[in-house]
Amino acid sequence: MDTTSIEQVTGLKGTFSKDENVFKVTKPRNDIKIQVDNWTMPPFMGLTSWAAFTPGHHGQTMMMGDTVLFDDEVNPAMSAALDAGLEVTALHNHFFFDHPRVYFMHIGGSGDAKTLAEGVRKIYDRIAEVRAAHAEPANAFPGRIADASSITSAPLEAILGRKGQTNSGMFKVSIGKPISMHGVSVGNEMGVNTWAAFAGTDDEAVVDGDFAMRESELQTVLKSMRASGINIVAIHEHMTGETPRVLFLHYWGKGKAVDLAKAVKGALVAQAGVEK
Repeated sequence: MDTTSIEQVTGLKGTFSKDENVFKVTKPRNDIKIQVDNWTMPPFMGLTSWAAFTPGHHGQTMMMGDTVLFDDEVNPAMSAALDAGLEVTALHNHFFFDHPRVYFMHIGGSGDAKTLAEGVRKIYDRIAEVRAAHAEPANAFPGRIADASSITSAPLEAILGRKGQTNSGMFKVSIGKPISMHGVSVGNEMGVNTWAAFAGTDDEAVVDGDFAMRESELQTVLKSMRASGINIVAIHEHMTGETPRVLFLHYWGKGKAVDLAKAVKGALVAQAGVEK
């Protein structure tokens, strides 16, 4: 494993663990002061991005890492990772009462060490670009959501290929993903589902929802959603002991309602195309 190349590509000095045969580079988030529970938190206490490399099979290298991000950095960083051929495996928070809010995006990949390091560098460079454009983290996504809701459901039902529910000018569809939980069959009504809810107006809409996926489907759905401009806001589990294992991806998008519905439909089609 060429550790010198990893350092040169990432621009970071690393450390080598002889016991575990792992080379790790770290990047503390000391560019913006972060408070947790009214306490200024030093990067040493868990605000440091890192990427670790170890020899894998057939001469390849395995990389795993965690990236510390603010709200407006998450999706640009995620796109940078996916475009570089890396996997994004989780997105969540680690704290309560953090200001500004901090998220953690876990990444991984296997292949040539230099190529993996280049992917990590692209993530860090994209974060730097966001902060160079706006010194302080943004407090909202670009675009407007109409205050009063009057979503026209028929075009969305046509795009999504299924009937939905309406409520006070809003529209929602839900698609179950049947699985087994401790030997019991569960699905849509038990919360194992993909759903999309639309509010606002046809021209100034928001969609939020959840994708239920097998592990093998996650990267495909992420790439489809990000390519359509949909923001990913969480990737995690809802259960333990289910068969097959199910991951959940939460999302948020703004724009014309039909465009948002097409984005969701595109991800559903992409998900269906993943070999089971």
